[in-house]
Amino acid sequence: MIKHDKKLDQAARAAWMYYVAGQTQNEIADALGVSRQVAQRLVALAIDNGLVSVNISHPVGRCMALSAQLAERYGLSLCQVVPSQGMEHAGVNRAVAVAGAEVMAQFLRNEQPLIIGVGSGRSLKAAIDELPELERPQHSCVSLIGAIASDGSCTRYDVPLWLAEKTQGRYFILPAPLFADSEQDRALWCNHRIYRTVNEKASQADVTFIGIGSIGYHCPLHKDGFISEQDVDRLSADNAVAEMLGHFIDGNGNRVASELDQRLTSVNLRQRPEKPVIALAGGQEKRLAIRAALSGHWINGLITDEESAQALLVD
Repeated sequence: MIKHDKKLDQAARAAWMYYVAGQTQNEIADALGVSRQVAQRLVALAIDNGLVSVNISHPVGRCMALSAQLAERYGLSLCQVVPSQGMEHAGVNRAVAVAGAEVMAQFLRNEQPLIIGVGSGRSLKAAIDELPELERPQHSCVSLIGAIASDGSCTRYDVPLWLAEKTQGRYFILPAPLFADSEQDRALWCNHRIYRTVNEKASQADVTFIGIGSIGYHCPLHKDGFISEQDVDRLSADNAVAEMLGHFIDGNGNRVASELDQRLTSVNLRQRPEKPVIALAGGQEKRLAIRAALSGHWINGLITDEESAQALLVD
């Protein structure tokens, strides 16, 4: 029975890599250390055993164990780890997106009206792209972060609107730039009646989905024009390694005080949230940031990849 389970685990891993990550049988064979013929048979075994339908229904045993360990160590109410062994960066991101879409769909299928708080970022956008059309006009999607850059442009990753389009629900935009021009300018934005209405609605979210950003010249906030090179240098000097909704976190999970805080218009982050706050993040470049978010107890749900999960469990 144990040997059979291990075989199914390997078959499920091969099926995930083939159907979700889009890898070839040669790439799967190399990653699993088997011949191409064996890789082909593993995919066929997954199909024969009913593991492949719309989703892969047989979880990989190692990923299940990593999920349980992460949940116990960091006090998570929801944790899902997707296979990533041997995958390239794009495959890992796609796997996290598919798993994120599955978790989102579980909440969205609820018939009772929900307020869904949504951050921004590439990982969330990719997950929403994977979502099926779910007609749930009773749900409300609320933006948690301003999506306007200093030049007046909007980020392509303003994802609450995309989620609202998938559900046909209402969309509430946070009407402000991510960072105002000054502290006085921030006060003008945040004291507007519409801003206060949306901010109050965001505080009532039944579930929240956010991304976790890293800090560096490669990070989306810098590449998309929200922070400057000087901002990156200052944040790095203050040991900031993570960003969530424009809030900066150090390696121990503590908030990093920054001049940017005085101009930030996003909703507040709360430690040890009572309702689900689920982050989607994976890949080597995100591991320090994910650890920071977990260490500070800023999230209570996580969808990530197995190699990141393994790294997060090493002291």
